[in-house]
Amino acid sequence: MAGIYIHIPFCRSRCAYCDFFSTTREADIARYVDALCREIESRTSELPSPRIRTIYIGGGTPSLLPPKLLHDVLDTVYANYAVEADAEVTMEMNPDDVGEGGMADKVNRVSLGIQTFQDDILRTIRRRHDSATAIRAVKALQAAGFENISIDLIYGLPGQAMEQWDRDLVTAFSLGIQHLSAYALSYEPGTPLTRQRDAGHIHEAPEEMSVAMYERLCHYAHEAGFEHYEISNFALPHRRSRHNSSYWTGEPYLGFGPGAHSYDGDRIRRANRPNLDAYIAYWLSPSHQNTTTRPMSHDIVTTEHLTPSDLIDEAIMCGLRTAAGIDLPAFGRRFGQPCLDTLLRAAAPHIVAHRLLLLPENAKPHTHLRIAEPSWMVADDIMSDLMTS
Repeated sequence: MAGIYIHIPFCRSRCAYCDFFSTTREADIARYVDALCREIESRTSELPSPRIRTIYIGGGTPSLLPPKLLHDVLDTVYANYAVEADAEVTMEMNPDDVGEGGMADKVNRVSLGIQTFQDDILRTIRRRHDSATAIRAVKALQAAGFENISIDLIYGLPGQAMEQWDRDLVTAFSLGIQHLSAYALSYEPGTPLTRQRDAGHIHEAPEEMSVAMYERLCHYAHEAGFEHYEISNFALPHRRSRHNSSYWTGEPYLGFGPGAHSYDGDRIRRANRPNLDAYIAYWLSPSHQNTTTRPMSHDIVTTEHLTPSDLIDEAIMCGLRTAAGIDLPAFGRRFGQPCLDTLLRAAAPHIVAHRLLLLPENAKPHTHLRIAEPSWMVADDIMSDLMTS
């Protein structure tokens, strides 16, 4: 089975830390949806399996879409792909958009971008909502019948003290949510927050502070009964994000919209160029009005053919991001015993230092290799030691 990602690149305003492709040109939304639906219709032959088990509508701010246009997008997906009856259909939302309009009845999971419950920090990072709005948004979604709600938090934010992070976690786990994604702040090139840091107006959190915040995150999540199933993701039992999990297990997916990525589940990755004008012009051109399965132009898409080394490195990186770790017998079958032996030799020093763990499954010895939870904050260093390039 496969997944679908749909990018909605519109925002009412840009957050200070964000480097995702987005625009504030809301006047283009209707034409964009027309182009998006044309792309969705035209790429039906690309997946190895026609069955879709997850749909993720991300952005940008998908909740800016008028309800009718959101219905148009999902109706186009369902008309052209074999979507499973119990498919997970996730939509990202901003707290201040909840309750402003309707939502497609096919959406059964919401990912709410809260980031923090501290009003002063929300203003610093240019979020439009405040803490009270975020709490009301969760309660409104629950009142509307949503039983699968995820929220996003960020730690290591400018001026964020440990006491504030503790309050964020206490508040988050008191809301009756089913899933939490929490990320260390990343200062990306070209963002307003990075410019403020470089000018000395704000200061990056010390590494030891971020590590301590991550440890508190893990503690609070365990106390609340959440499973730590991926470096940055926590869920109640049976509430893991099926869509995001498919990225880490190498399942195929199609990405629609400028800046969206696709993977065929084997060796080919594709990326739509992040250019709104070019995207709309291409998909609304007369040549696409009455045709499907036309090859996409190199002007709007780039293609990467993965090498054997690329595939090995991705299997290591994706496996070690998860609590399940790398399935060693499966890794050996896929890449050969010599590659497995090389992996285990590279892992040996980390196993001795207890940063990597060899775990049995049922009665079988040493079937999985995973990073010990206290070492997930230095996961990149461990992964780089194990990768081939």
